[in-house]
Amino acid sequence: MSLPLSEIRQQITQIDRSILKLLSERHRLAFDVVRSKEVTQKALRDLPREQILLQALVQFAESENYQLEPQYIIDIFQRIIEDSVLTQQVYLQQKLNEQREQNLHIAFLGKRGSYSHLASRKYAARYQKQFVEIGCESFQEIFDKVRDGEADFGILPLENTTSGMINEVYDLLQHTELALVGELAYPIKHCVLVGEQDDLTQIDTLYSHPQVISQCSQFIQGLDKVHIEYCESSSHAMQLVARLNKPNIAALGNEDGGKLYGLRVLRTDIANQPNNITRFIVIARKPREVSPQIPSKTLLLMTTAQRAGSLVDALLVFKKHHINMTKLASRPIYGKPWEEMFYLEIEANIHHPDTQAALQELKQYSNTFKILGCYPSEIVKPAQV
Repeated sequence: MSLPLSEIRQQITQIDRSILKLLSERHRLAFDVVRSKEVTQKALRDLPREQILLQALVQFAESENYQLEPQYIIDIFQRIIEDSVLTQQVYLQQKLNEQREQNLHIAFLGKRGSYSHLASRKYAARYQKQFVEIGCESFQEIFDKVRDGEADFGILPLENTTSGMINEVYDLLQHTELALVGELAYPIKHCVLVGEQDDLTQIDTLYSHPQVISQCSQFIQGLDKVHIEYCESSSHAMQLVARLNKPNIAALGNEDGGKLYGLRVLRTDIANQPNNITRFIVIARKPREVSPQIPSKTLLLMTTAQRAGSLVDALLVFKKHHINMTKLASRPIYGKPWEEMFYLEIEANIHHPDTQAALQELKQYSNTFKILGCYPSEIVKPAQV
C-alpha cells in the first residue's frame, strides 16, 4: 500500500533539508581549499581535475544504480563547482583589496526592481556586504556618482545575448578615467506584468526600457495593435503601471521587480531567446589588483592606422603571445567620420610579465591605447565532459 501524499511530502522535505546541509558543508570546504592554494600559489581552477571529478561522479552513480541521467548529474555539480570557484575568488580578492566601508554604495540604472538593481544585489551578496542603493536615471549619472565619490561601485549592462552591445555604455567608457573592476552575468526573464488584468488581448499599451522592448520584439509583433511607451528603465515602467492601475496597460520586466510594485505575471518567457543573459560590468574610481591565481580578463581600447591590415597586425600580437581574445567590438569616433575605436577583451592579467610584453608590442600598432580595467573573470565556464 502506498504512503499518503502528506507523508511522502514530509520525506521529500527531510531529504531536501539534508541536501541543503551537505551543500553548506561543501561550501565551507571551499575556504579550506583556497587557504591551501594561497600557501602553494596554485591556480584557482584545475580544469582537468574538474573533468575527472564529473566523470567519476557519473560512473559512481551508474555503479550504484542511482538511476540518474548523466547530464542531470553534470549540470548540478557544474553549478556546485561554480559556487566553489566564485567563493574562492572572493576570498582572494578581499584579502588583496581591503574594503573598509561597512556598507557598499552601489549605483545602478533605475529604481528598485530593475535588472540593474537585482544585479547589484547579486554583486554585493558575493562579498557578503550590505549595500546602499543609489538608483540613477541614466548611464551617465552612474559614471558621475562613482567619479564624485557618492558610490563605491557602478553596475552597468554591457551586452545582452539577444540585443547585443549596449552602445551608450561602450561610448561612455571611451571618455572616463574610472576603472573597470568586475563583471557578472545575470539571467533575464522578461514577463508581462499587470495589476488585475487577466486578458492579454485587452492590453493596448506596453511600458518598458528600449532594451527590453528589443529583446521581446517577436512576442510584441504577435500582439494586435499594441502601442509602445519607452521608459528610463523597466522598474520605472513597473512603477508607472502600478500607479496608473488601468486594465489596458502592462509593463515588461522581471517577476521579482513586479512583486515590489504589487504587479503579477500575466505571461512569462517572452524574450526572443530563451537563454537571455545580460553581462554587467562594475566600475570604480581606482583599479583593483587581481590575484594571479584567479582567471582574469582585461578590456582594452585602441585605434589603429587607417591602412590595410593594420588591425590584423595588432590582433596577431595576441596569437604570438598565446593570449585568448574573447571580445572585439568597434564604435565610431565622434568628430572623425568613418574612423573606429576598437574594444578588445583578453583573458589575461595585466600584471603578468607575458601580458606586459604583449601590451608593449601592441602599442606599436596603435595610434591610441588605453587599459579600461583588469578584473576577475566571474563568468565561470563549466568544465566539459
